[in-house]
Amino acid sequence: MPEKKVIIPAGGAKPLAPYSPGIQYGQLLFTAGQIGLDPASGTLVAGGVGPETRKALENLGAVLKAGGSSFASLLKVTVFLADINDYAAVNEIYAEYAGEQPPARSAIQVAALPAGARVEIEAVAAVE
Repeated sequence: MPEKKVIIPAGGAKPLAPYSPGIQYGQLLFTAGQIGLDPASGTLVAGGVGPETRKALENLGAVLKAGGSSFASLLKVTVFLADINDYAAVNEIYAEYAGEQPPARSAIQVAALPAGARVEIEAVAAVE
C-alpha cells in the first residue's frame, strides 16, 4: 500500500487553516486549493481576478514542483470562482499554463472564497 506524504513547497504561502498544501499518495499528487496569496506578505495580490489567477497558478506550480510533478502532468483541475462572469478572464491566463494536452477541468461558482479571493484552483497530478 502506498504511503501518504505531506508536500510543503519551500517559501510557499502559509495555509490559512489546518491543511497540507499537497499530499502525495503513490504516483498521484493532490493539491489543496490555491488562491492568489503572496507568500511573502500573506495577503492577496492586488488587481483583481487576473493577477489573482496568475498568482494562484504560480502557487499551484510550487506545490506541483515540491511534489515531483509539473503542469504537464496535471490530470484534473477544479477552478472555484466567486463570480462565474470571471470565467473568460481566468481562462485567458489558465491557457498559458494548461499546455497542449490540458487536463480535465471543472469550473464552479461558489458563494465565497477564503480571504475574499476571486479564484481558487486545486488539482490532481501524476508524479513524474
